[in-house]
Amino acid sequence: MLINLLVAVGMLVVVPAGLRLLADPAAAVARRVWPVGAVAGALSLWLPRGTLATGLATVYAIAAAVLCAYAMSRPARPRREWPAEAAVLTALAGPAIAASALVAERSGYHLFGFDLGVLALTVAHFHFAGFAAALIAGLLTRAVPGRPADVAALTVPAGTLLVLLGYFTAEWVELAGALVLTAGMWTVGWLTWQYARTTAADRLTAALLAGSALVLAASMVLAVSWALGEATGLPHPSLAWMAATHGVANALGFALCGMVGWRRAGEL
Repeated sequence: MLINLLVAVGMLVVVPAGLRLLADPAAAVARRVWPVGAVAGALSLWLPRGTLATGLATVYAIAAAVLCAYAMSRPARPRREWPAEAAVLTALAGPAIAASALVAERSGYHLFGFDLGVLALTVAHFHFAGFAAALIAGLLTRAVPGRPADVAALTVPAGTLLVLLGYFTAEWVELAGALVLTAGMWTVGWLTWQYARTTAADRLTAALLAGSALVLAASMVLAVSWALGEATGLPHPSLAWMAATHGVANALGFALCGMVGWRRAGEL
């Protein structure tokens, strides 16, 4: 139930907000198509597994494919913009990975042999780490240009992809991904905090951005503790506890507040 709510927030609110942050006229088709796919995908979460739920999830997958088509149509960027573009492209591909997991989970198919619960968590992960975090990391290079922002724009997508690779290889790879992702996310949080304290135009914008930065700093500690426990066998939070803490914090505290804050700032 909780994971479904978080995924619905990602589909219906976070992704559309992120597409508006792009402010790219070439994304107009993707922005128009997305609400149809998002509503279908959100509805599929609450239906019993079967033909109807799978069909609705497939509509969501088509909308995610449109995002991928937009990503492939983006023109080549100058070398100085490569870190930001790598992060933006990772973000635009994130919903497609989520869609693959969603279609499989809604049909009851164990994609690549994964448990259906793991597939459901993959859907959530690639809306928030895969889309929201990568997009903010990439676009943050506009608001606070410099080497730290470029490092964040590279490490967030690299960590996300390493975590995905760890699903197929070994838990230590997933741990390495969690560490790289955490380093990138903490850098995003630090840069956001600095912007909120020194540059934000009004108190509400500053509060939203500072809150997203603080939440991010705390929630990624949980991510590392879970990945470390999985890799070493040390005591660590359960998946249910992670969804209720790390998941809620990242979805609402970081992604949602961050998207609204940067939209108000008008910097990305």
